[in-house]
Amino acid sequence: MSRRSLQIGLGAVFVMAASSFQLLAGELGAGNSQLRFAQNPEFDLLIKNGHVIDPKNGIDAVMDVAVAGAKIARVATGIDPSLAKRVADATGLYVVPGLIDIHAHVFYGTDKDAYLSNGDSAVAPDNHSFRSGQTTLVDVGGAGWRNFPQFKEQIIDRARTRVLSFLNIVGSGMRGGPVEQNLGDMDARLTALRIRQHPGVIVGIKVAHYSGPEWDPITRAVAAGRETNVPVMVDFGGRTPPLSLEDLLLKHLRPGDILTHTYAQVSGRIPIVDEKGQVRPYVLEARKRGIIFDAGHGGGSFLFSQAVPALKQGFSPDVISTDLHTGSMNSGMKDILNTMSKFLNMGMPLQDVIKANSAKAAEVIKRPDLGHLSAGAEADIAVLNLRRGKFGFIDVSGGKLPGDQKLECELTVKGGQVVWDLNGMSHPLWTESRRP
Repeated sequence: MSRRSLQIGLGAVFVMAASSFQLLAGELGAGNSQLRFAQNPEFDLLIKNGHVIDPKNGIDAVMDVAVAGAKIARVATGIDPSLAKRVADATGLYVVPGLIDIHAHVFYGTDKDAYLSNGDSAVAPDNHSFRSGQTTLVDVGGAGWRNFPQFKEQIIDRARTRVLSFLNIVGSGMRGGPVEQNLGDMDARLTALRIRQHPGVIVGIKVAHYSGPEWDPITRAVAAGRETNVPVMVDFGGRTPPLSLEDLLLKHLRPGDILTHTYAQVSGRIPIVDEKGQVRPYVLEARKRGIIFDAGHGGGSFLFSQAVPALKQGFSPDVISTDLHTGSMNSGMKDILNTMSKFLNMGMPLQDVIKANSAKAAEVIKRPDLGHLSAGAEADIAVLNLRRGKFGFIDVSGGKLPGDQKLECELTVKGGQVVWDLNGMSHPLWTESRRP
């Protein structure tokens, strides 16, 4: 046999062998994703066989999600695993859009007595986001128009997490004490100017902790919100006697504005559930006119005595958020999945819980590019395990709610990159992986 004939024969053998291995990989499925030999794969990541819940697109079924580069490439059934460089088998798990927390405090810093505005009561975003399936955190009120540039350079521009902002109506931000009582530092014009400088990054305005008798902080925030077309979030209360919750919801706030700490019962604020266990009629009316109700758990703003009767009457939150800071994460709140699990165990359907932290949250902050798995969208994905067993959930008073289901994050993808993988579902066995 000539040398040329031998080369042709060996080439044919290698081609046949490679084809056989590709076929074998497809037959073995995603659980054996290390057997892939496609030379020009179409996808960088394929999440196989998970139960996809994508409320914006009306998907609630077992499907595959393919990622190419930083974008969602395809959501369909039966996508061939040999088309992907990397495959994660999500059988028995839920695949959802990357979770959005619209109420967190991540302006972390070391200023003394700075509270949540460059202080150590706030937390670094990447320390908490990905392990809980979150790809977007919204800092609410940590920065005002004066110190937003520092917040952007120090946190937003450096974090791998997508960090957005509700700008405090107080120019100096949420520094606690007298700083937050200074009407002279609540400037609607300068707040609006800063928002226009950073569209899509500053997504709202925050009012919090004011204890005076005036409505000025809210009227100024609403004026700035009207000028820039962003919502206002209000942490209401602190005044004795309390200002009228009814007036806030029906006269001062606009449709699309947000009452946070919905299920709180704190000094200086009228709770939404009255002494007879009934949701107040004007609260129901406010929802009809488009006011958004945010759970905003926090370290002192969530009670089962408010939430349980409200949910039994059909008054679920529009959005579920953490009010993340060092006080809340180390007490009853813990993290977004623990907070979402509380609502599951109070009877809120899983699909609605996911919507509250994806499509609805994105709608509230007017970021329609987020919170869904549409082809071409940013590939922000969370893979969740809904564990069954005996669990306990704690409110801010220390009261416990027993439960039989609990969410846990298995995998988080941010912009097409795996940023959290609890049990290595997207990785090959060490015996089959290549050494660096």
